[in-house]
Formats: sequence, structure tokens, C-alpha cells
Amino acid sequence: MSWFGVTPLKKFPAPVLGPMAPFFAAGLVIAYGINSLQGALMQSDEWKNDPRNIYAKNKAATH
Repeated sequence: MSWFGVTPLKKFPAPVLGPMAPFFAAGLVIAYGINSLQGALMQSDEWKNDPRNIYAKNKAATH
């Protein structure tokens, strides 16, 4: 079935994942870096006793 001469499920032999692999890898590196930075900042002296700190809640529940 065509709509104005365009078939909706036509397969094009264009590589997609290969050229995008560096961007996927960079996204993983950035996500890991943000997660590590956030974890380090949550354990800093400024945020150690903040009620929004998930590490402080876990310490209060265990102690």
C-alpha cells in the first residue's frame, strides 16, 4: 500500500548503529561521570546531614 507513492515500511540499507557508536559511548561516559560526581557531592560535608540526602537516610535507618 502506498501513500502518495511512498511506502511506509520500506527498508533502506543505510548503516545507523555503526556511525552512531561513538555518540552512544560518549553518552555512557558522560552518564557515568555525572553519577560519580553526584555520589561524591552527596557525601561531602555540605550535604552530609541534609534530609534529602539518600545516604543520610540510610545511615539513620541503620544506626
